[in-house]
Amino acid sequence: MTDATEKFKVLIVDDHQVVRQGLRTFLELQDDILVVGEAEDGRMAVEMARQLQPDVVLMDLVMPRLDGISATRQVKSLGYDVKVIALTSFTEDDKVFPAIQAGASSYLLKDVSPENLVDAIRAAHRGEARLHPDIARKLMEQVAHQPRLARDAQEENLTERERDVIQLVAQGCSNQEIAKELVISEKTVKTHVSNMLGKLHLEDRTQLAIYAIRKGLVNLDISS
Repeated sequence: MTDATEKFKVLIVDDHQVVRQGLRTFLELQDDILVVGEAEDGRMAVEMARQLQPDVVLMDLVMPRLDGISATRQVKSLGYDVKVIALTSFTEDDKVFPAIQAGASSYLLKDVSPENLVDAIRAAHRGEARLHPDIARKLMEQVAHQPRLARDAQEENLTERERDVIQLVAQGCSNQEIAKELVISEKTVKTHVSNMLGKLHLEDRTQLAIYAIRKGLVNLDISS
């Protein structure tokens, strides 16, 4: 079993006690995850995040007192590296895009399987993003139909290998898949992603993927 000191901390935020208990029960079966608390609304989530400093927050979006989008924004402004996963039942544009803009690195629907949810939590902890397929298509369609941005100095600084990596990131590939495709190590992929985030002044892989599409660095077939 993984040593307790190696576990990363997860905060569960949802206004339904049954949902919170269900998530906790499953997550506590994982050797590498420590559930540090539960919050029933956005205000409680921000305060608990401030006190407990979880690595990953599972954030419901529609809650009393303070909604999940506002709570995500406040949690992300606490001054430490915390990943927020939006976990909700809503696919409407007025929820999806504000949540991502507020700093949610992943957006999942509550019908996600427990196994895929755990995979998404681990991915978030590694700095990777996970989007429900319907959300990914919706996001990419909106971004792809926006005018492409002009080239800038930051883009000019990308190496050829970084351009290869950013295209695969925009296609939703994991670090492992990118490493296999480019015949490099996962550690090298992580280094390239980290370097690009710094060069382009972006916060996470979701923003990196959006940047790549708006810059015309990758072409996605969204017609099917």
